[in-house]
Amino acid sequence: MDDIINKIIEFRDARDWKQFHNAKDLVISLTLEAGELLENFQWKSSDQAVDANFDNIRDELADVLIYSLMLAHDLEIDIKSAILNKLEKNEKKYPIEKFKGTSKKYTEAE
Repeated sequence: MDDIINKIIEFRDARDWKQFHNAKDLVISLTLEAGELLENFQWKSSDQAVDANFDNIRDELADVLIYSLMLAHDLEIDIKSAILNKLEKNEKKYPIEKFKGTSKKYTEAE
C-alpha cells in the first residue's frame, strides 16, 4: 500500500497540486468521482453496466481510490489500520447470527 500511495503523492507533487488538495476539496473530488462511477450504472442492470462500461468503471474506481488514499495520506490516517478497525466495528454491529443472508441495516435487527 505504501508503494502505491508514494506513487500517487509523487504524481501530485511533481505537478505542484498539493496546494489544491486540502481535506475539503479532496472529499469533494472523491464524491464527484464516485458520482462518475455511479453514472456508469444509470439505467442499466448491474451486468449490463459492467459489460458496457468495464474500462470506464475501472478508471473511475481508480480515481475514487486515488482521492481516498491522498486524503488518508494528508490526514495521516493509516489506511490499513482504519480498514481493520472498521471491520472490527462492523463485526460487532452485524453479528453473523443476526445478519447472515440479509440486507437489513443494524437498526432494523430484531
